[in-house]
This record gives sequence, C-alpha cells and structure tokens, in this order.
Amino acid sequence: MNIYLTTDCRMTSFREGAQTIYGLLLFVGMAIVYFTETVLLTLTPRRYRAKSIKGEIALVTGGASGIGRLIAIKLAKLGAHVIIWDINKSGLAEIAEEIKRAGGKCCSYYCDITNKEEVYRTAKAVQIEVGNVSLLVNNAGYVYGKTFMELPDHEIERTFKVNVLSHYWITKSFLKDMMKNNNGHIVTIASVAGLMGIYNCTDYSATKSAAIGCHESLFTELKIHGYDGIHMTLVCPYLINTGMFHGVKPRFMPMLEPEYVAEEVVAGLLTNEMLIILPKILRFLLPFKCLLPAKMCWALMYHILKGPQTMMTLKCRNSMETTNDISETNEAIDALKLH
Repeated sequence: MNIYLTTDCRMTSFREGAQTIYGLLLFVGMAIVYFTETVLLTLTPRRYRAKSIKGEIALVTGGASGIGRLIAIKLAKLGAHVIIWDINKSGLAEIAEEIKRAGGKCCSYYCDITNKEEVYRTAKAVQIEVGNVSLLVNNAGYVYGKTFMELPDHEIERTFKVNVLSHYWITKSFLKDMMKNNNGHIVTIASVAGLMGIYNCTDYSATKSAAIGCHESLFTELKIHGYDGIHMTLVCPYLINTGMFHGVKPRFMPMLEPEYVAEEVVAGLLTNEMLIILPKILRFLLPFKCLLPAKMCWALMYHILKGPQTMMTLKCRNSMETTNDISETNEAIDALKLH
C-alpha cells in the first residue's frame, strides 16, 4: 500500500513539475512575441493602426463639459453616433447642437448616474430609440476636496456613487449585447490618484482605485471566457486643467490640458491600447512606489515633489460656491462634477 502511495505521489509531483516547465516555456515564447509586437506597433504611426468606428454607437458619460465633451466631439467627427449622458441640461443641449451643426450624429439624455434605477431606465431608452451601444466611455467624475475628518458623509457617498458604483450599473446595461456579438470597447477614465493616494482626496483616490480594480477584473473575466472582441482601455491621467482641482498649482509637472488628454484617449481607443498613463513619463516613475523603501518614497513626495503641500491649496466645492462671480461659480461646479 505504501509503495503505491509513494508511486502516486511521485507521479503527481512529476506531472506538476512538467506543467510548470511547460508554462514557463510558453510564457517565455509569448513574452518574445508580445515584446516584438510592442516594438513594431510603437514604430508604426497611430494612423496606420487605427480602427474605424464609423457607424458605431458611442456613449460618453459626463459628456456635456470637460474632457467628456471633447471626447464626444472627436468621436462624432470619426463617424460614431454619439450619445451623451449628463446632469447639465444646458450643456447637453449645447453639445448636441454643436455636433449636429458639424454634420455629426448625437443624442443627449439627462441622467443622474448616482441613481441606479434611472441608469437602467435611461439605458433601456437608448437601446430602444438609438440601438445597442458598442463603445462605452465611463468618464463622469466627482471630487469634494477635504481631508478625511472634514468630509461630510453624504459627499463621500456621492463620490463613490459617481466615480465607481455608476460604472457597474452603466456597464452592466450594455455589456450583455457586447458579449452577444463579441464586439465592443469599454473605456474607464480613472486617475493617477487611483494608483497612489493624494492629500485632500481620501474619497477620490479610493474611488479611482476601485474603478481601476473593477476595470482590470472585468478585463480578466472577459479574456477567460473568450470575449476577445471586447476591448478595454484604462486611462490614468495626472491632474487635468478643467477646474476640477481648482486652486492646485503643481510644483514640477504642469496640469494636463483637456485637449491633449481627449486626443490621447481617442487615439488609444482607436488603437485598442489597454493602458494609458498621462503624461507618459509617469509610467517609469510610478513603479518606484513599490521599489523604494516607504520612508524614502514619503521623503521624495514631501520634500522634493511637495505633493501634499500642493494639494492643500485645493478649493473644495463649498468654498467655490461662495465666490461673488455667479457665472464663474456655475462653471466651477460643473467642472467639479465632471472631468
């Protein structure tokens, strides 16, 4: 009996060892192929790699202002039938009219994405009135701008509803048809703040980190179940000059301009890029968070980059609402609500 058990154990160990060696050799081979592919694609201009989205139905949340507005305009120019969701009624009317004047197709819907039932109801209306969405850009975002103990509970809940929970309701509304056709593209506008926590943003950083985790987990599920026709693009930009981080003046790296970010998002979408970090130099700097000792990272952040000190000047929503210039106030609030 003991001889048989020993033989079985040896055979099991042998099979496990063989599988490990096979997996390692397969990985090395795939690594060579993928590395070569990456080099070739990098050397090939984007315009030769871009796919056509003409006739595609594209939904952009928070598309009435900020980078959402710019992304919507660019998608319409490329021939997509653009659908915009927002809570800014006047902005919705303006962007829809602008796109139509330019010869594009656009439908706008008022939708409070913090309300799950309203999301599902509006999504159903889109499917009936326009068709199945095959290109989804989860762009809408919100930040309050206070330290942990100063954050009102209802603002924390609102930030989570806008920045991450809405992604579940919106994506679930349209993913079923994408899976049925094994075709589609989902873009998640997250943030560098989701890759590392920043001062005055315990709510914002947490939600963006959650959005990144949701995006990457969904990517894994789709790949495992063979939905290779559904592409996913994760976008993690640095601070964007839309008014969302009003009052902040970074020390070394200026805020990104909305036009640049929108252009990079659309270009990445057209070439099926999986991860976009802006500016691109951050791709090489962020790994130091894990490689360097924690105390050294803090010293670098506090004494050299002065990140926490910079974010201390962020003006929260309440302080911005007290400004005397009413038009400036409305614009600032819209910018806070949307990227």
